[in-house]
Amino acid sequence: MSYLLRVVLPDKPGILGAVATALGGAGADILGVDVVERVDGQAVDDLAIELPSGRPPDVLITAAESVPGVQVESVRPYSGRLDTHRELELVDTIASDPEAGLAVLAEEVPRLFRAGWAIVAVREEGRSYRLADSSAAPETRAGDLPWLPLDKAMIVDPEVHWVPEPWSALDTELAAAPFGSSQPPKALVVGRPGGPAFRPSELARLTHLAGIVAAVLGV
Repeated sequence: MSYLLRVVLPDKPGILGAVATALGGAGADILGVDVVERVDGQAVDDLAIELPSGRPPDVLITAAESVPGVQVESVRPYSGRLDTHRELELVDTIASDPEAGLAVLAEEVPRLFRAGWAIVAVREEGRSYRLADSSAAPETRAGDLPWLPLDKAMIVDPEVHWVPEPWSALDTELAAAPFGSSQPPKALVVGRPGGPAFRPSELARLTHLAGIVAAVLGV
């Protein structure tokens, strides 16, 4: 079975190699590695890993954290690819077919950000509704998102920012970025059931992607 392992480790030569060796000793096969963030002497990496059938994912945590200074932030089933640098391909696809642009954006953003779902939402006259959503987006009734409009991308905390209950089910981590500058205000919302939390570098990527696509679509 495939898993996505997010690790926080010292940003020093050889550490990632030591983690790879430890994981290999536990029977894991590393399919891909992506550097999510580097800050304050630490790196945050996502590792796509194949584990033999019957082996529990706990062995990944034990193996990775056997390397001094390494912490596992999350481990979850994952069947996709580490396509973190495909934003330009997505923008090109949207530019070639603007009429389908919002639908394509919502469907592809979860893959780029290793999330579960995405929604393009708009707030108008005291109510909020979706303009586009991914196939796995939770079903909700029209309500309101009082935190719109947004000045910048942010972590959406259901204890602070009201959201429909299905959005926060399954311990879903939420992030939102402004989508265009026109009225009524719109946002690109991404949900990551079970975590991990969105990092500042991921919020920056989401901001840039939303801004570029909004410009391409003339929003």
